[in-house]
Amino acid sequence: MCATCRAERSRAPSLSLYASGPLPSPMQIAVIGRGDCSGEEYAAAETVGRLIAEKGVTVCCGGLYGVMEAACRGAKEAGGTTVGVLPDTGDGNPYLDVVIRTGMGHARNVVLVHSADAVIAVGGGYGTLSEIAVALKTGKPIFGLSTWKIEGVRACATPEEAVSLAVRAGRPSRPSRSPRGPGGPA
Repeated sequence: MCATCRAERSRAPSLSLYASGPLPSPMQIAVIGRGDCSGEEYAAAETVGRLIAEKGVTVCCGGLYGVMEAACRGAKEAGGTTVGVLPDTGDGNPYLDVVIRTGMGHARNVVLVHSADAVIAVGGGYGTLSEIAVALKTGKPIFGLSTWKIEGVRACATPEEAVSLAVRAGRPSRPSRSPRGPGGPA
């Protein structure tokens, strides 16, 4: 790197992110599905969210309505933590603890799947299909309840089965992390 580039880089502001209070679980399961889901899909997603939270795992989703809202609602009712990766700069559903406003449209599906240790699809349309494709391409374990029948997606009969398998499959995929920040390890 040239001296001018180093000088410019040293003047650039650094970005630091700090959190207070209890941090979310180091394990995250993405719950994906339609924003305009059926009543059955809503109920299944709510159960999935509750079961994930009861296992001490963070629920991640696209942050909007339908399946995403239901999973967050279930998680919050069980005292869990929820993260929404939004496609735009809106507010998302009312059950989100952490809101990530990407402004990326459907490209946010890649961020969501990469942020998760495992994925559970509940029903779904073409947006869900794109998330399934990213999960399959990246080797994320993916489990489905009444969703696309695709090789690599493990079909589950109940929310309990989907969550149990997802938690088991997702555990080894996240490397241990050490905290960083003022005075923390570099």
